[in-house]
Amino acid sequence: MLKQTFRATPKPLLLASAGFFCAAFVAAGFSDFPGAEVGSYVSTFLIALPPGIALFRYLGARQALLALVSLSLFAYAIETIGVTTGVPYGEFRYGEALGPKVFGVVPYLLPISYVPLVIGAVGVAATAAGGFVARVCVATALLLLTDGVLDPGAVALGFWDYPGGGIYYGVPASNYFGWLISGVIAAALLLVVGRGWRSLPPPGVLDGLVISAAFWSGVAGLFGLVVPALLGVVLFVYLLRCRTLLAGSRSGID
Repeated sequence: MLKQTFRATPKPLLLASAGFFCAAFVAAGFSDFPGAEVGSYVSTFLIALPPGIALFRYLGARQALLALVSLSLFAYAIETIGVTTGVPYGEFRYGEALGPKVFGVVPYLLPISYVPLVIGAVGVAATAAGGFVARVCVATALLLLTDGVLDPGAVALGFWDYPGGGIYYGVPASNYFGWLISGVIAAALLLVVGRGWRSLPPPGVLDGLVISAAFWSGVAGLFGLVVPALLGVVLFVYLLRCRTLLAGSRSGID
């Protein structure tokens, strides 16, 4: 089954995933190198591009643009509240690695890195049985698992930190409560704006999440974060499997 999944995955996606897995070593070893910030911007845009294009093809320009703007504004809002009040994630702060910040609080780059994760999670949830609530629950669970890989690696890279530390590689449990809240809202928002995603979405909506899983697995492995690294590998394979099943279901319909 694993072999079939990799065979069914488009080669460009596998190459991109391998490239970003290797890029994790560059990000960790050369974060202070001149131009590293530009590289971070470029790589973030490249990860966001495939799901963005797929979303436009799926929802149409008007609905897709509305979805991206809505999720971006939500991301800025909840992260600003989080940084300034500690709710709902617990006390944390962004470092300088992600570049300039809006009013010195939240990086401008934030929606470009966050929104593709939500699109991918909702894309997986669109294949699940059940209605609106079930899809929100599936998407939120997937976002929580993704953050189980992402957050420890981001802390290790200095993207953000928790002054009080935490039991999970420096990440407090309150952060995952915050992701539970934000995940529910973000998934529901995308489903509502996208009119419920009534038909199966194109498999490309998962690609940003797939590549992100590859990158953050590499980061976790490099820093010796065993649980996040293993979780990332499992998540990567699971997402490829979901993508393959989604592509097969759509071809059957077409």
